[in-house]
Amino acid sequence: MAENDILLGGTGSKQILLNAGMANRHGLITGATGTGKTVTLQVLAESFSRLGVPVFTADVKGDLSGLAGAGKAHPKIDERLQFIGIEGHTFEACPTVFWDVFGKKGHPVRTTASEMGPTLLSNLLELNETQEGVMQIAFSVADDQGLLLLDLKDLRAMLNWVADHAAELERQYGRISKASATAILRRLLVLEEAGGEIFFGEPAIRIDHLMQNDFSGRGVISILDATTLYHSPRIYATFLLWLLSELMENLPERGDADLPRLVFFFDEAHLLFSSAPKALLEKITQVVRLIRSKGVGVFFITQYPNDVPNEVIGQLGNRIQHALRAFTPQDRKAVKAAAGTFRENPAFDTEEVIGQLGVGEALISTLDKKGVPTVVERTLMAPPRSQFGPIDDARRAELIARSPLGSAYETALDRESAYEMLAKREVELAQQRQREAEEAARVKAEEELRKQQERDARAAERREGIGEALAKSVARALGSNLGRQIVRGILGSITGRR
Repeated sequence: MAENDILLGGTGSKQILLNAGMANRHGLITGATGTGKTVTLQVLAESFSRLGVPVFTADVKGDLSGLAGAGKAHPKIDERLQFIGIEGHTFEACPTVFWDVFGKKGHPVRTTASEMGPTLLSNLLELNETQEGVMQIAFSVADDQGLLLLDLKDLRAMLNWVADHAAELERQYGRISKASATAILRRLLVLEEAGGEIFFGEPAIRIDHLMQNDFSGRGVISILDATTLYHSPRIYATFLLWLLSELMENLPERGDADLPRLVFFFDEAHLLFSSAPKALLEKITQVVRLIRSKGVGVFFITQYPNDVPNEVIGQLGNRIQHALRAFTPQDRKAVKAAAGTFRENPAFDTEEVIGQLGVGEALISTLDKKGVPTVVERTLMAPPRSQFGPIDDARRAELIARSPLGSAYETALDRESAYEMLAKREVELAQQRQREAEEAARVKAEEELRKQQERDARAAERREGIGEALAKSVARALGSNLGRQIVRGILGSITGRR
């Protein structure tokens, strides 16, 4: 066995290995509930960790927290070790970091609305094409105007602002439907009620914190507690897809190597594909195809192979199939489809064996060093070295308290962003309008005063003119009367009359 080989199990005559260098060709783990998928995931995760490869996995049932505890000897485990031919098996815990969107069973996991982007947010909110267009415009306006969209109140403020200024924005960004903006706001309210609000904000999770090694060189396993998150399946699936997208966009190109940079396990993968629109499915396919060159391996875990679209399943080179029971025509169709994904082994009928597998057994086909699928083998899976089942709450709390990442995420931040900046704009606009109104009132008052003064002046002039005319008239009248009196006086003295 080479240094970078992972022992998956054995047939009784030979051991079945997975070449870790082929993990970036991705993988698929399928099987009915209770057939051993979780234990298989556990074995893979701890094996990659021992090779120094960091691992990220979601823990839907709570069982994977057992990776943080050491397993215990048991007669059945001894029998399995002997059958597979495993020597020197030791029980040990793995270096783990716990994460939780709700911040109760691990470090809080947050991202910003800007980092998630309009496409994933639109899928999360189940928006139609027109509403998604409005969301795209809101993000474009925010980018152009330097407005940070960190949390849901930022996004809500941005959508309200875009709707209020639709007329002036339409020439540059296109038609903006106020009805669509209102519908998006209602969907945001539904998301908040589902607990989605706590997921958006800062400090946002850093990709490098998911890609660490401990002091001994082992890869740290990051476990996202999804026992609560799973009840909001769209949030769960969208978050994991966002995380994959961030890895693809931020990691440098690496190409093929002896070991992957990170292995990512996507449990309950059917939630990602069950209602994905065409645009999102194209994005998923692109991420799975391109992330390989970044040195990241992705394993999808679900019940049936046909839960994963053909566009994606064609890129999954390593296959582990646990038992499926064919009780209905649909089940038989799924079994046939599962058998068709393997390179046939002439020693048995693959389709028939899928229904006969016991708990802890699987059909396995991996990629060899040249990337060629191996012939499918019926395999008894190797037991994990870590603990079966979850660790207790006290042990989890101890590990969370000891984690060096706690100080980086425990305290939420709320720096100035779109909500505060738009509110400040509204205050400034209101103040400007108040100043303009006061200035207009002042100008109007001054104009009224000027007009009144002009009216008073004209009235005064009219009064002055009337007085002067009256004075002249009186003067004329007085002048005429006095003249007549003088004439009469003169004439009276001449004629002897008085």
